[in-house]
Amino acid sequence: MILSAEVECFIYDAQSLKQKRSVIKRIQTRLSNEYNVAVSELDYQDLWQRTCIGIVTIASSKVICEQTIQQALTLMDSFPEIERADTTLDWL
Repeated sequence: MILSAEVECFIYDAQSLKQKRSVIKRIQTRLSNEYNVAVSELDYQDLWQRTCIGIVTIASSKVICEQTIQQALTLMDSFPEIERADTTLDWL
Protein backbone atom coordinates (compact mmCIF):
# COMPACT_ATOMS: atom_id res chain seq x y z
CA MET A 1 0.00 0.00 0.00
CA ILE A 2 1.19 3.49 -0.86
CA LEU A 3 -0.34 6.59 0.73
CA SER A 4 0.53 10.16 -0.20
CA ALA A 5 -0.44 13.41 1.48
CA GLU A 6 -0.36 16.79 -0.24
CA VAL A 7 -0.23 19.51 2.40
CA GLU A 8 -0.67 23.21 1.63
CA CYS A 9 0.82 25.45 4.30
CA PHE A 10 1.43 29.07 5.21
CA ILE A 11 4.69 30.32 6.71
CA TYR A 12 3.78 33.69 8.18
CA ASP A 13 7.17 34.70 9.65
CA ALA A 14 9.21 34.11 6.50
CA GLN A 15 10.53 37.34 5.02
CA SER A 16 12.52 35.73 2.20
CA LEU A 17 12.85 32.50 0.24
CA LYS A 18 15.94 31.70 2.30
CA GLN A 19 13.96 31.81 5.55
CA LYS A 20 11.15 29.77 3.99
CA ARG A 21 13.54 27.09 2.78
CA SER A 22 15.23 26.84 6.18
CA VAL A 23 11.84 26.13 7.81
CA ILE A 24 10.93 23.57 5.14
CA LYS A 25 14.34 21.88 5.34
CA ARG A 26 13.99 21.50 9.12
CA ILE A 27 10.53 19.95 8.71
CA GLN A 28 11.67 17.62 5.90
CA THR A 29 14.64 16.39 7.93
CA ARG A 30 12.57 15.68 11.06
CA LEU A 31 9.84 13.87 9.10
CA SER A 32 12.33 11.75 7.17
CA ASN A 33 14.36 10.84 10.25
CA GLU A 34 11.48 10.10 12.63
CA TYR A 35 8.95 8.40 10.33
CA ASN A 36 10.99 7.17 7.35
CA VAL A 37 8.75 8.94 4.81
CA ALA A 38 9.63 10.68 1.56
CA VAL A 39 9.11 14.45 1.75
CA SER A 40 9.34 17.10 -0.97
CA GLU A 41 8.18 20.64 -1.68
CA LEU A 42 5.73 20.26 -4.57
CA ASP A 43 4.52 23.76 -5.39
CA TYR A 44 4.88 27.49 -4.66
CA GLN A 45 8.69 27.39 -4.70
CA ASP A 46 8.85 31.09 -5.63
CA LEU A 47 6.41 32.33 -2.98
CA TRP A 48 7.99 32.94 0.40
CA GLN A 49 4.92 32.61 2.64
CA ARG A 50 3.20 29.63 1.01
CA THR A 51 4.21 26.05 0.28
CA CYS A 52 2.85 22.68 -0.74
CA ILE A 53 4.62 19.71 0.81
CA GLY A 54 4.21 16.12 -0.34
CA ILE A 55 4.64 13.19 2.06
CA VAL A 56 4.64 9.56 0.88
CA THR A 57 4.82 6.29 2.79
CA ILE A 58 4.67 2.65 1.80
CA ALA A 59 3.72 -0.29 4.04
CA SER A 60 2.16 -3.72 3.95
CA SER A 61 -1.23 -2.54 5.28
CA LYS A 62 -3.51 0.47 5.03
CA VAL A 63 -3.61 0.91 8.79
CA ILE A 64 0.15 1.30 9.09
CA CYS A 65 0.22 3.79 6.20
CA GLU A 66 -2.57 5.86 7.75
CA GLN A 67 -0.91 5.85 11.17
CA THR A 68 2.43 6.93 9.72
CA ILE A 69 0.92 9.80 7.72
CA GLN A 70 -1.17 10.97 10.69
CA GLN A 71 1.91 10.95 12.94
CA ALA A 72 3.82 12.93 10.31
CA LEU A 73 0.99 15.48 10.06
CA THR A 74 0.90 15.79 13.84
CA LEU A 75 4.63 16.47 13.84
CA MET A 76 4.14 19.15 11.16
CA ASP A 77 1.48 20.78 13.34
CA SER A 78 3.97 20.98 16.22
CA PHE A 79 6.11 23.51 14.34
CA PRO A 80 4.89 27.00 15.39
CA GLU A 81 6.23 28.76 12.29
CA ILE A 82 4.04 26.82 9.83
CA GLU A 83 0.26 26.50 9.57
CA ARG A 84 -1.35 23.64 7.71
CA ALA A 85 -4.19 24.95 5.52
CA ASP A 86 -5.35 22.01 3.38
CA THR A 87 -4.45 18.34 3.34
CA THR A 88 -5.31 15.84 0.60
CA LEU A 89 -4.69 12.09 1.02
CA ASP A 90 -4.39 9.77 -2.00
CA TRP A 91 -3.96 6.01 -2.20
CA LEU A 92 -1.69 4.97 -5.05
